[in-house]
Amino acid sequence: MEKSNSQLILSIIVFAQFCCTSLWFASNAALEDLLQAYKLPENILGDLTSAVQFGFIVGTLLFAFLTISDRFSPSRVFFISAVLGAIFNLTLVWDGNTISSLLIFRALVGFFLAGIYPVGMKIAADYFEAGLGRSLSFLVGALVLGTAFPHFLKTFMEEISWKYIVYTPSILALFGGILMVMFVPDGPYRKRSTQWDSRAFIRIFRNKKLRVAAFGYFGHMWELYTFWAFVPVILKTYVILNPEAHLTISLWSFNIIAVGTIGCIAGGFISEKFGVKRTAYASLLFSGMCCLLVPFLFSASVPFFLAFLLFWGMVVISDSPLFSTLIAMNVASEVKGAALTIVNCIGFAITILSLQLLNYVANNFILETLKGASSMLSIYLYMLLALGPILGLLALRKKNKPTKFEVR
Repeated sequence: MEKSNSQLILSIIVFAQFCCTSLWFASNAALEDLLQAYKLPENILGDLTSAVQFGFIVGTLLFAFLTISDRFSPSRVFFISAVLGAIFNLTLVWDGNTISSLLIFRALVGFFLAGIYPVGMKIAADYFEAGLGRSLSFLVGALVLGTAFPHFLKTFMEEISWKYIVYTPSILALFGGILMVMFVPDGPYRKRSTQWDSRAFIRIFRNKKLRVAAFGYFGHMWELYTFWAFVPVILKTYVILNPEAHLTISLWSFNIIAVGTIGCIAGGFISEKFGVKRTAYASLLFSGMCCLLVPFLFSASVPFFLAFLLFWGMVVISDSPLFSTLIAMNVASEVKGAALTIVNCIGFAITILSLQLLNYVANNFILETLKGASSMLSIYLYMLLALGPILGLLALRKKNKPTKFEVR
């Protein structure tokens, strides 16, 4: 494939991924409006986010077990998932919503995101063997920007109906799905599975190298989505503890999440010099340190605190495409889609445990702080996120020698 054509294909895949993953945090960005519109309890944040993650887990489990993206055209799977995800996202504006209906609809959005995020990585892996780490870095960067985008919309749509925060991601998802199915045919390195293989699910995890990469990824996932979900809460807590600070919460939430795009791209280039495994290890180490240091930064100046959160936002995601690269490079081509999907499935199951743990502690401590109480336990809450990076780092060091995972 010619270089110019490959760059065009990668650009389309990345843009389509951005468009479709904007569905992910649509309910988070519109949370305050949803609370008022449907008279929801204040502690619904963790549940709404967990519902998307739960749907994603069920979707990835089914997609992986049936090896959907290996048996059928990944671009068509992506398109169908984008259309259905966009439709179920629109149900947020239904006037008859209750807590139960909202959770069900968000779970369905998560289910069809399983046909978008890991399938997008599968499509990229089918096009790029050399430079796969850099390609996936751009792709996950698009996921980051898409995830942050609803917060950006919230910042500039304060004066109009909150429903446009819902409409826009759905329109983008439809557009992204159309782009993928029209302009990205099956890649040259794709090896199609001709039939369903019930043993593929088990064979994937017999691969020792893949397991090591997966364990590092699982530690990373314990931290990632919970950090993203709680970024607005971290900022609100800082403002409460520092009354002189004036921050636009939605804008800075967008900045802190979206800056991860730069982290992903930078990580991809750095990994070409220092190796994928070493770069992922360093990223996981830095993000774990941020989890442990954040309680001591709530008394820092506004510029320093924001700079710290921006750095955290970069390193918390920069290892994600690198772990995916290690997985894609160490699995047979005919089950590559299933491998990426099942590892995503387990990783997102871990995010639910993390989200619910912090949500439980937050409901007992953080909400008191936000109401003006003096409980300082809330600022130590985020140290719990360090558990994932610590265990991930231990797994990476214990399971294999560093040289065995060098992919350049």
